[in-house]
Amino acid sequence: MKYPIAIEPGDEGRAWGVVVPDLPGCFSAADSGIDEAIENAKEAIELWIDTALDAGEDVPPPSSIAAFQKKREFKAWVWAIAEIDPARLSDEIERVNISLPKRILARLDAKAKQRGETRSGLIAQLAMQA
Repeated sequence: MKYPIAIEPGDEGRAWGVVVPDLPGCFSAADSGIDEAIENAKEAIELWIDTALDAGEDVPPPSSIAAFQKKREFKAWVWAIAEIDPARLSDEIERVNISLPKRILARLDAKAKQRGETRSGLIAQLAMQA
């Protein structure tokens, strides 16, 4: 997925500001220039998407840059694209193979049984809380 980002140029005394117009409240900044601003925007977008999905909210699709360039609030801003791996949006189940000490597996299984869950379900919940 390719989200347009608006970058407000910075200078020696002011950080580069970044806004992701498609994702309300998603913003970032950088001190060292446009390359860092784009990378920081990618991280902000991924965190925004994870938070929205965890809350059961929809993730808006990306718009075109042209849709935002005409807006007055972005006059003199630089436009770029932040490309996000579509797998970040997927809730598709994927089988994985992990190796853990037997004592850890025993603890996981006991805790999962206590909660009425599967081992995989418990691991997923613990990962979401981390």
